[in-house]
Amino acid sequence: MTEPTAHGATEHWSIEIQKDYLKFSAAHFLIFPDGSAERLHGHNYKVFVTLRTPLDKHGLVVNFKEIKPIVRALCDRLDEHLLVPGQHPELRAQRVGDACEIRYRERRYLVPFDEVIVLEIGNTSAENLAAWFGRSLRQRMREAWPSLQVECLSVGVEETPGQRGVWTLRE
Repeated sequence: MTEPTAHGATEHWSIEIQKDYLKFSAAHFLIFPDGSAERLHGHNYKVFVTLRTPLDKHGLVVNFKEIKPIVRALCDRLDEHLLVPGQHPELRAQRVGDACEIRYRERRYLVPFDEVIVLEIGNTSAENLAAWFGRSLRQRMREAWPSLQVECLSVGVEETPGQRGVWTLRE
């Protein structure tokens, strides 16, 4: 919901979250359209969130003290893991004993099972990681605040300074 001003314009409210501790370190490899793939490597990712909603009766979008721990929990979930795309048409990841076997074309990785997270995305690009993060954040927000009217939620995942993928949801 927007509020009209005396001059007919509309006003919107949002919060932006950008904290040094909203980060995670993870390994991945990107698969390119021609089928080639990067070598396995890692990044120190940073997460940025923008949320737009109507103001509540206290004049808040949401309380920073309540949303930051939710974002942090998602960062902690990904931290120090190998991230694998679970929806890529050629990549396969399956449990083999205490390990996760990851196969992509001629590549084969055998990694301790508890060190791998298979995400419901098609590739581990910054923009797909932002989408996973944003969808997960939105679900947790629904659980925390069922009546919250989200107008726009945007999540950026930065893999190196000045280079980030951004996902945006408009409801």
